[in-house]
Amino acid sequence: MASSVGTTSETPESGSAPEAPGSSARRGRVRGRRAAIMAVPAVAITAGLAIMTAEGALGVQFAISGMAFTVTAESLDGTGFEQFGGLDNMADNSPNAGDTGGQVLVVTSAIKDATLSKLCQSVDLGGTNLKIEAGNGKDKVHATDLTTDSTELTGNARFDNIEIGNDASTLTKAGVKGPLGVFSQQADTVHIADLRQTNYATTAGVFKLPGLKLSFSSKAC
Repeated sequence: MASSVGTTSETPESGSAPEAPGSSARRGRVRGRRAAIMAVPAVAITAGLAIMTAEGALGVQFAISGMAFTVTAESLDGTGFEQFGGLDNMADNSPNAGDTGGQVLVVTSAIKDATLSKLCQSVDLGGTNLKIEAGNGKDKVHATDLTTDSTELTGNARFDNIEIGNDASTLTKAGVKGPLGVFSQQADTVHIADLRQTNYATTAGVFKLPGLKLSFSSKAC
């Protein structure tokens, strides 16, 4: 960007009128504002995808631990579905960074309103698993404004009124907007049977977990 903000001569062009007192200072301020505006794209690129937009959450909003966790469900039903790519960032000097530079490339899935049956979540703590289970009875797990940042997602899916290839910054179904120029898709509804995800982050406006059970277990989800 520096090459596009060149140094200009202060000498008036031939035939031009003499500058009024103070005009040089005004020109300096104008050039300063222009330089600041031109620097915005560079700042945005440096920040990458893990920032908030003014119109909605862009993936996760916190420094991730860098420890992946598994999420499974017998079924997921959602209204207002969006999906796009992004980057999650670990805290500075995280011991889990490895050779990743503290960043993880993820797929963000956003659902405005979701219900899940037989939810299981587990994280490997080294020799044992911290396990959370819910929604195994008549009452299902319910979440609003749900987002998950995943590196893997499997299941049997059905989408209603799906749009594929949208610019992520134009998404409208779940109230979340992704980065400008990033490939995305959205749908009115989504159903996934035998859901299995490898996640690095989950957020929700409300997360109701009927029949919640938290335990340590030798078995992961």
